[in-house]
Amino acid sequence: MLTAIRSCLLAAIFLGPLSSAFAQAPAPYPDRPVRLIIAFVPGGATDTMARQILGDLAQALGQPVVIENRPGANGYLAWQHVAASIPDGYTLLLAENALAMSQALHKKATSSFDPLTQYDAIASVATSPMVLVVANNVQANTVQELIAFSKAGPQKMNYASAGIGSVTHLVMEVFRDGVGMEAVHVPYKGGGQAVADVIAGHIPVTFASTQVAKGLVESGRIKALAVTSTARSPALPSVPTLKEAGVNHADVDLRFWYGILGPKGIPDAAKAKLDKAVSTVMSDPKVRDRLAKLDIAPDYAPGKALAAKLANEIRNWSAFVDAKNIKPE
Repeated sequence: MLTAIRSCLLAAIFLGPLSSAFAQAPAPYPDRPVRLIIAFVPGGATDTMARQILGDLAQALGQPVVIENRPGANGYLAWQHVAASIPDGYTLLLAENALAMSQALHKKATSSFDPLTQYDAIASVATSPMVLVVANNVQANTVQELIAFSKAGPQKMNYASAGIGSVTHLVMEVFRDGVGMEAVHVPYKGGGQAVADVIAGHIPVTFASTQVAKGLVESGRIKALAVTSTARSPALPSVPTLKEAGVNHADVDLRFWYGILGPKGIPDAAKAKLDKAVSTVMSDPKVRDRLAKLDIAPDYAPGKALAAKLANEIRNWSAFVDAKNIKPE
């Protein structure tokens, strides 16, 4: 009897810590919904991109993925929120080229924020071109006619953007530099307002995503003069590329590009699970067909490639901003 009791006590001593370790083992990632932060308002290019793959990403992860729009401060409200979040893989950012552009333009004013050191890059997702659009009351149907139109008036032509440091702001600056066109920047509180005023004829020109421009061009509400892709857009096949329109510009990427990042320090297992989920979604024929209708091209690449792209984009845009002495207004 004493021997049996002694055996039980020894088993309890040795197995107790082991069973406690099993009880405290963390659940496999993910075991709850994942938040995908968008730095801009619903309905914009990044928000549209996110909603196209939301259900597929949730299925690949085995947990809901919830979009959270956090617009404000030209993206920095969301970008800094994600950088300061717990690095557990449950708060992610769907970033776009605005992250690199704004960092290039505002790097001195935002010295406390550095996406290259404060983020873990998860995976590249996709790319999509932009469209140079003009109001119907602008006497121009080509890029060359737009340049002539800009020089014909008694004062400089205005152009609209989604805000200071936005994609549309700096893409237009690259375009202006490439064609030698003078124009005054009129920043709006978002791309929707900028395009609305072009539709109304209150302002002559802006850049827009193909997702926004396609229906407006096809319905005759605005005119498209060029796309920023290297080949013609399947969404607007009659619209020439900038190169076809005779535009040579600085060595920067004028397309939207999208990638998923998270706060620095996400566990390797969670990053691997996220990377695999993005790869699975972006290689799915159904997803690719769905995105093609919006002129979004899947462009999956692992986190290391996304980190290199972000660094290269910040470097190239910084060189352009500094060379042209573009300042935050």
